[in-house]
Amino acid sequence: MKKKKVFVFFPDGVGLRNFAFTNFKDIGEQMGFDIHYWNNTVFSLKDNLGFNEVKIEDHTAHKLLPIYSRARKRAELNVSRDKFNDKVYPTYKFPFNYKNLKNTFKSLYTKTLIGLHSSEKGIVRLRNKINELERSTSKYKYCKQQLQDHKPDLVFCTTQRSTQSISALLAAKDLGIPTVAFVYSWDNVPKAMQVVETDYYFVWSDLMKQQVLQYYPFVKKEQVFVTGTPQFEPHYDTSLLQTKEVFFKENNLDINKKYICYSGDDETTSPLDQYYLEDLANAVRSLNNKGESLGIIYRKCPVDFTDRYNAVIEANKDIIKVIDPIWKQVGDQWNQVLPAKEDFKMLYNVCKHSEFVTNVCSSTVFDFVAHNKPCIYYNYEQPQLKKGIRDIGQNYEYVHFRSMPSQEAAIFCTNKNDLETLVEAILKGKTSNVSEGLKWFEIVAGKTPQKASENIWGIINDLIN
Repeated sequence: MKKKKVFVFFPDGVGLRNFAFTNFKDIGEQMGFDIHYWNNTVFSLKDNLGFNEVKIEDHTAHKLLPIYSRARKRAELNVSRDKFNDKVYPTYKFPFNYKNLKNTFKSLYTKTLIGLHSSEKGIVRLRNKINELERSTSKYKYCKQQLQDHKPDLVFCTTQRSTQSISALLAAKDLGIPTVAFVYSWDNVPKAMQVVETDYYFVWSDLMKQQVLQYYPFVKKEQVFVTGTPQFEPHYDTSLLQTKEVFFKENNLDINKKYICYSGDDETTSPLDQYYLEDLANAVRSLNNKGESLGIIYRKCPVDFTDRYNAVIEANKDIIKVIDPIWKQVGDQWNQVLPAKEDFKMLYNVCKHSEFVTNVCSSTVFDFVAHNKPCIYYNYEQPQLKKGIRDIGQNYEYVHFRSMPSQEAAIFCTNKNDLETLVEAILKGKTSNVSEGLKWFEIVAGKTPQKASENIWGIINDLIN
């Protein structure tokens, strides 16, 4: 019997971590699939990993696509604001650019489109126009020819949010090839980040399925399948575990210290993030002066290229040890910073050998609760906050944080003066969010986070057959 051919489509690099560096491909091949990676990224899967690869060399998008895509997103956010009577949706918008004549024209044109299309029917018109524009490109014709040459039985798109995927998926649909989009991140659906329209959608959880149906009335419930995400599967792979002695030696850590992980954020989410690291360092120094033996592992956000932490790290180099994520920059865009497979092992052991994690509103809360480790979320203003700098407090107002089963699903530090007490309470076992955090993890990532790849291939098998 001939194997069913599946194109695993990477419109950009964000899906590589989930679908190239986990056991996703191995599981699919064990289930009898002929897997080819349809690759729109600069990362060569053939050269680096030895995978079957069909490389997309034409990256042409219609020149009006950025304008129409932005208008579509803002129109959807306006509809959500009015439909749900909720002021959170405008906070997802980025400001318009009026810096020169060209940008001013683009912004005014976009605002005109938004004004004409901020209704559910208007959004459909915008989506149809985007499809019309992308069908006219050379990339559409190029991808259509690749599909005709290779004849896949299904195209599985690894993220729903990349405009680079639109023309390729339209080509597949126009040829009658079933298409699936994986909803990439836990916060994407309410933020109007569903760029593509496919035959089916794979989501992390029942919560995410309910959101897709809530925000996109053109999607029917029989099109949406709950699979989980491969993102968390490595945390259940005990072969990645290093002993404390080996991990500490490899990373120049002091075996006599207990370490707290500070997980850095990108500059958009947390523009004053370095000062929260400084606050943690001050709390640790104070506790060490009282007899504790503590250190900090600083793991930066992989797409943060700033030097904003340097002064804090240098001033506290006796306390802070930098263990960078193992990612590689292969381009100048944020989505061209790609993870190395070795980072799974690094993150696993950072979680395992840290006492807990602290950060601003990151999904690393789930990485750590998977290892039964607590998480502190910072939620207080820094004195450096001034007009034009984004307050981190608005992050916790976002829709995806409403999925928390209770406020105890994370340990919120709402006052800088409380940080030392919270750190001490966690270390002594008096405070923890693990129990409620695991409930939150299940709400967000589904009941079987360790079986997401298996679930995805099982449903692909059903769809093809």
